[in-house]
Amino acid sequence: MYFMRRILFTLALAFAALTTLTSFTTGQHQQPKRYALYGVAFYNLENLFDTLHDAGKNDYEYLPDGRNKWGKMKYEAKLHNMARVLSELCTDKLPQGPAVIGVSELENHLALEDLLHQPSLAGRGLKYVDVAGPDRRGVECAFIYNPRFFQMERYMHVPYYYAPSGRVDDPLVGFYTDEQGEVQAYTDLKGDTTHITRGFLVMQGLLAGERMFFIVNHWPSRAAGSEARERAGYQVRMLKDALMASHPEAKVMIMGDMNDDPADKSMTTALGCKPQADKVKKATDLFNPWHETLYKRGQGTLLYQGKWNLFDQIVFSGNLLGTDRTSLKFYKHEIFMRDYLFQQEGKYKGSPLRTHAGGVWLNGYSDHLPTYVYLIKEVR
Repeated sequence: MYFMRRILFTLALAFAALTTLTSFTTGQHQQPKRYALYGVAFYNLENLFDTLHDAGKNDYEYLPDGRNKWGKMKYEAKLHNMARVLSELCTDKLPQGPAVIGVSELENHLALEDLLHQPSLAGRGLKYVDVAGPDRRGVECAFIYNPRFFQMERYMHVPYYYAPSGRVDDPLVGFYTDEQGEVQAYTDLKGDTTHITRGFLVMQGLLAGERMFFIVNHWPSRAAGSEARERAGYQVRMLKDALMASHPEAKVMIMGDMNDDPADKSMTTALGCKPQADKVKKATDLFNPWHETLYKRGQGTLLYQGKWNLFDQIVFSGNLLGTDRTSLKFYKHEIFMRDYLFQQEGKYKGSPLRTHAGGVWLNGYSDHLPTYVYLIKEVR
């Protein structure tokens, strides 16, 4: 009987994408409560370039005659490897995988379409948002979603503006609020364009019937200096505040490769993330669940000079916290770790197994590990 129940439970889970986590007793009768679980994931794809030159972009090292000899065989191997990871995210609890996935270091929509047509992903009916940005190498962020779970309403690409004053909190930002109270993105670059870089990809839609905003990021590199990432954090905080002012009922999730750790100033001071849930006092406050992951458990998403960093973060508004699961709430967060994602021998044993290292093609995955968050809601 036990095994029969387990089989029926698994079939129900696969069909409805619902997970029954616990049951409660109400009065004299057992009233088992059912909960829907939704996955939200992020992955830095580490230079998913196609083999063609994009005009105006410095993508020459990822061409067949470029430094990496990036031809059809390597490109198809990269697609296969990236698809394998994406197809396995969140499947420990959800057979259909995440509801939404943010990705970075993608060259263009052609590479993204090739990725989603890989056999391990092709049957899921996934859709995507990809907006070409000004990054000189051509890499950009994208958003992949399963329309069974997330209903897209609109999206926009908000440009990153370097401050002409040099101040982190310069009021020049890449968006405005129109006469109808909706946040809109500027389409042109302003301020200092010497070091133009990736902007912020914003999606508005419904998840479990609730309005959500997802903001996908890839902040300036470590070489750009802390101030450039603090500037990004400030702009995203202003963007989050404007979106929640226009839709007070909405919930916001901010994800990406921040090129900083949870305790760095870009995340704490500029973006305004709180490291503990009890410090979150308002719906518009941001909670960062990754502090304990890095600083107490010692787990990160990339390894540099023998030290783990956790750049790949998913943070969210305070109205996703709490125990009242009649609306969407945060359930848990994890770094996706599988043995095949790590080097198994040699000098860099234990490091994420990347595509290239020292000019040698390793046929690996990425120098970053994916992260994901589960959201939960009672099904009535």
